[in-house]
Amino acid sequence: QVQLVESGGGLVQPGGSLRLSCAASGSVFSIYTMGWYRQAPGAQRELVARISPGGSTNYADFVKGRFTISRDNAKNTVYLQMNSLKSEDTAAYYCKATASLSPSWAAWGQGTPVTVSS
Repeated sequence: QVQLVESGGGLVQPGGSLRLSCAASGSVFSIYTMGWYRQAPGAQRELVARISPGGSTNYADFVKGRFTISRDNAKNTVYLQMNSLKSEDTAAYYCKATASLSPSWAAWGQGTPVTVSS
């Protein structure tokens, strides 16, 4: 059973930056596709960015050029560098692990809150 633990959320002013981390338990982290999702109050959870085992990335249009997803397989950790934050980025951010060999399986973290406000 994979456990994911997010950290790095908090309060930041518009235009500021935050770096989120998601640490995974287990020894097969390198085979997972890792994603960051977010959910604002009253809204559906939405994909922010995703990174494949090989390092290919894709981003939601609303974060392109501002957010960067990366992974360190030696540390079993995926990161989300968030720059030029806007008030509309306020949400709980979750990481998710999936594996191509098990399409029906997924693991979620508990989420970390991000508030962008002056």
